[in-house]
Amino acid sequence: MLRFITQSDRFRKLRIAVLLMFIVILTGVVGYIIIEDSTFLDALYMTVITISTVGFKEVYTLSELGQTFTIFIIIISWITLAYSVSVITTYLIEGEMNLLFSSYRKKSEIKKMENHVIVVGYGRNGRQAVHDLLESKQDFVIIERDHQLVLNNTSNDIKFYEGDASDDEIMLDVGVKKARAIIITLPDDANNLFIALTARSLNPNIYIISRATSESTEKKLEMAGVNHVIMPEKVGGSHMAALVTKPDLVHFLGQISLKGDHETNLDEIMCDSLSKDKKETTIGNLNIRSLSGANIVGFKTPEGKYIINPSPETRMMPNSKLFVMGTPEQIDKMKRLLKTGKV
Repeated sequence: MLRFITQSDRFRKLRIAVLLMFIVILTGVVGYIIIEDSTFLDALYMTVITISTVGFKEVYTLSELGQTFTIFIIIISWITLAYSVSVITTYLIEGEMNLLFSSYRKKSEIKKMENHVIVVGYGRNGRQAVHDLLESKQDFVIIERDHQLVLNNTSNDIKFYEGDASDDEIMLDVGVKKARAIIITLPDDANNLFIALTARSLNPNIYIISRATSESTEKKLEMAGVNHVIMPEKVGGSHMAALVTKPDLVHFLGQISLKGDHETNLDEIMCDSLSKDKKETTIGNLNIRSLSGANIVGFKTPEGKYIINPSPETRMMPNSKLFVMGTPEQIDKMKRLLKTGKV
């Protein structure tokens, strides 16, 4: 099985090569000082011309022991130099070759992707988005123009595509026409706006989420067709204020997660995926609470209206959606019940 060498492996070998060269020089200097009673500068000069094999004249006539020591230094320095050159050469070109091979493999995988998410930028916001997408087992690809950042992550299973997301060709290469959503996380509002326009022009139905830093940009992004605009500073400030004004409520909501690694989760279920006998029935007739332990806490109508705590008379309809809350086991049980009619 082919193994990619990580950036930390390359740094470790580079450090070893530098350390070995330093040890050889130090050994030569100390050796000449002890054997030939040299000054530090003369010992360093003899060591350097011996290691580099430049052929300059010795500063003094060597004793037999000094000649033997010089032969030893030459042999050891050749071995060390050969290793160091190999490591440095590998460090310089292997990363590029690794990136080239990895990029070719991942580009082939990207071409086959459908209904995936495109993440633009791998900064702080992008990394968090990727972390959550990984936990949700959602297929995604990252567009990043920082070459070194892409190079540092070639050993990861994450799919990177190096390039400028405002370029139509790059967008087409990452399958924007087949993607279901794009998350734009760049710190520059102008870039985010242009990328949003590019994505919308190539795929009118794609779901666009973009970062913004100002309210004026937020309005422009919405006019450009962005479905949701997120302002991290505003969200963070509101959360901190809520911790002061309503700390218990914030901590309570913190116990509810959209992911399966918490005790209580929120999830959504499309009514189109229900079994035939449960389509167009009412929430009351589903009897979800008693059969699975999960709770239906919200409902989205086909027109896009959200109903909190829907009544038992609310009827399932095509293109509507249920929002449910419970433990991961309860939610899984509920999904099986709704799709198959069996627990």
